[in-house]
Amino acid sequence: MVTFGVLGPLTAGSARLGGPKQRAVLARLLVARRRVVPVRTLVDDLWEDPPDGAVGTVQTFVGALRKALEPDRPPRTPSTLLVTEGAGYALLASDVDAWRFEEMLGGDLSVLDAALALWRGPAYAEFAEFHWARAEIDRLEELRLVAVERRAAAALALGRSAEVVADLRAHLAGHPWREKAWSLLALALYREGRQGDALGAVREARHALVENLGVDPGEELRALESDILAQSPRLLGSTESRLVGRSSELAALDAAVPEAGLGIALVTGEAGVGKTALAEEFGSVLGARGWTTVWARCPEDAPVAWPWQQVVEALGEELVAADRFHLRRAVVSTVESAAPVLVVLDDLHQADEETLAVLAAFTAGRLSGRVLVVATSRTAVPLEALARAQPVRVELVGLDEEAVAALVGSLDARAIHQRSGGNPFYVKELVRLVESGGDLGSVPPGVRDVLRHRLAGLPAAARTVLHQASVLGRDVEVDLLAAIAGADVLDALDLGLEAGFLVEVAPGLARFTHVLVRDTLYEEVSLTRRARWHALAASAVESSHPEDVPLLAHHYRLAGVRSESAVRALAGAAELTRSPREAVTLWRAAIEAAGSARFGLLTGLARALAVSGDLEAAREQRSVALRIAGGPQEVAEVIGSFDVPGIWTTNDDPAHSAELVAAAERILPAFPGPTATRARLLATIAMEDRGTGARLDEAREAEATAHALGDPELLAFALNARFMHTFHRTGLAPERAAIGRELLEVASGRLVTHEVLGHLILVQACCALADFGTADQHAAAADELAQRHDLPLVGLFTDWYAALKLAAAGKTAEADSAYRAAADRVKGTGMWGMERGLLPLALLSLHGPSTVDLADDWGPHLDWVRPLALPHDEAVNAARALPDGPADLLTEVRACLLAMAATRLRDDELAERAHALLLPAKGELVAGTGLFTFGPISGYLRG
Repeated sequence: MVTFGVLGPLTAGSARLGGPKQRAVLARLLVARRRVVPVRTLVDDLWEDPPDGAVGTVQTFVGALRKALEPDRPPRTPSTLLVTEGAGYALLASDVDAWRFEEMLGGDLSVLDAALALWRGPAYAEFAEFHWARAEIDRLEELRLVAVERRAAAALALGRSAEVVADLRAHLAGHPWREKAWSLLALALYREGRQGDALGAVREARHALVENLGVDPGEELRALESDILAQSPRLLGSTESRLVGRSSELAALDAAVPEAGLGIALVTGEAGVGKTALAEEFGSVLGARGWTTVWARCPEDAPVAWPWQQVVEALGEELVAADRFHLRRAVVSTVESAAPVLVVLDDLHQADEETLAVLAAFTAGRLSGRVLVVATSRTAVPLEALARAQPVRVELVGLDEEAVAALVGSLDARAIHQRSGGNPFYVKELVRLVESGGDLGSVPPGVRDVLRHRLAGLPAAARTVLHQASVLGRDVEVDLLAAIAGADVLDALDLGLEAGFLVEVAPGLARFTHVLVRDTLYEEVSLTRRARWHALAASAVESSHPEDVPLLAHHYRLAGVRSESAVRALAGAAELTRSPREAVTLWRAAIEAAGSARFGLLTGLARALAVSGDLEAAREQRSVALRIAGGPQEVAEVIGSFDVPGIWTTNDDPAHSAELVAAAERILPAFPGPTATRARLLATIAMEDRGTGARLDEAREAEATAHALGDPELLAFALNARFMHTFHRTGLAPERAAIGRELLEVASGRLVTHEVLGHLILVQACCALADFGTADQHAAAADELAQRHDLPLVGLFTDWYAALKLAAAGKTAEADSAYRAAADRVKGTGMWGMERGLLPLALLSLHGPSTVDLADDWGPHLDWVRPLALPHDEAVNAARALPDGPADLLTEVRACLLAMAATRLRDDELAERAHALLLPAKGELVAGTGLFTFGPISGYLRG
């Protein structure tokens, strides 16, 4: 491949290009940038008055150029570089210095330096008299000036202001109208502490612009002058590092830079925490100040003093010494003569004795030049001379969550930070794992491979003890570990501590440095061995910490033990946990440990399933528990223990509800007094017979009993039951709002699920009352509680509310997408009352009745929609045959659909009926569902 040069005298690799006209042909084709130049154009561009035979002369030039550019091309084979196309020629060059220069203009300081180094003189200088070259010459020269200024800006950003001042003075001497250059010069002078000279540069710029161009300075230069006069902090530039989350550590290293002689800094931290990256970044910082940086790594099994061999060679010298004394002196002398120099010794924990002895030699006397040694190590360095030198010590720990967020972009920073401990290597590997579709809960392959390599360096007995420790979790109680290992574990733990797999938290208590370390070890243990070790751990915990129910349950579950002790521990832990999903796991394990389905365990499982969002499975387990319950007391216990909040008034499973209501009514006479048991049965009847408006008396009795007993949990359940029967007419949003507020008062801080219910009821009521500001607050509060306590169903309702807000704001397309997404999320939850028909209703509210398609799945709402689409007579008959409908959250919606039908059919009788239904809610919006809105109710009233 031929490299062409036009940034100076024309060159084409080592080819001899002939006379001026032949060279001009080549330059003209290069200016064309691989496009075809017709022969007639070449003739006109070469001669003002072309001579006879000019075309033949051009063809001769082209033939000679082909031979020069492709000397090895076989005879009578076509050229692949200077090709004939129709009646012209094209030079298919791929490497031209001017083209490379343009590609490098967006680079950093080193790239810009390389770009400017391509210039050997003026571009196309020997062709300046040709009109076809002039525009290209001017264009490239302008880009060169831009490159000079960009290079100055890059150097200025690295703190090299003195260098920038000198360069820009020379630049402006030949180009005094370059306003950008004047701005950079003034800024560089200011950063050099020369405020007066900086203002002088601005005055010079003003004079030069007026003299050369007849214009005043632009906004940038005027703003700069104001900032200089005001000594604005902005002028000092940003000192932030490109290294995320390590500004204080960089500052500590900066404090180690000696004013004279030797400085030493020791950077310690676990593998992957970023020691090398910190040293690299600091090397860049010192490099910008004119320091030389040399690196030496301390690999395992390297020759004696190998790192210092690397240092000396990097400084351009050879290390030749007959004995150790002279070797040490030669290294110190070589480094000293290169001052100021930064020597980075990476992985010093693997250094041999002679490498450490050479380092000690640096501390033996005073150096004549400035030398800074930065050593990185996973462990403390056992070198007395280093300790006496009082190095600056920088201990790296994991990044904080904010820094991790800067690394992971849109991924879940909190989860990745928790899993990685902020270790940058682990963070990056977890990001790679998640982006490739992996599970965040697993160990990334890269992390696993590194840890296994490090573990292989430990004796087999120590590895076994670490595997046993992994069964105990991240925190390892030494006495429990001894119960599993059956031997003295202290020596093995010491090796684990020394290798960085463990840290000591307190006497008798160790911790794996990272959960990923623990998980890697745990995954290497076979399932059978794991279960056996977990059983041993459970037995030890039972003896030493019987009160630690969650820990006991953890080991019993993973051991698969079947015993009454296991059942008690697992059920107790299920009652204690705040995570519904964890509770489901523990209840299932308790049933398995019991070997049979006991009604007490089943009721616990049913409630946990409901709260975790699996309503269908919850109903199944509740029915099973009900069937195996013995007398009235057990039946009441099964029914009353299921006080899961409900917000949606359409019954998800009427058959199951009928079963519960029948059972409750059957045993109710057995509990005649105002007791908590009777109140729970009444509240359950009201909850399960929702959407009827017929159980208000039961709900009120339950509420009164709860008040009398002072039982907040029972009161919350009874308030929920009363809420389910506040839909027998329209206009009851204020009453529901009052219930929501009372629920918050009763449940706040104590009953999380009912606290969430209070917020959701208030979202619905505030929507109906057109108070979206307050509704926003309650939706946000519900989401926050749901996230904190792992309540997935809450988001279903707040997603719908977010779509409603978009619709209310007139953002139709966005609301349409949001409604469809919200409806998709409901599928599979077992909330059948919400799953069918709500999306078509939402889209009807958004797009109007003209879009109604009766083929859509309208579910139980079809009869109220048909009059909007059927032929006139059929629609009238269908509308007049409509019943009042259930007493639920859609009461106002159905009345509005009736009003729409009356308008469409121009039917006064239907209009009067709709008017009577809606009049009590005259001042409200048709938005009491909190899911969608049909606008103000007043718009559907007559007159």
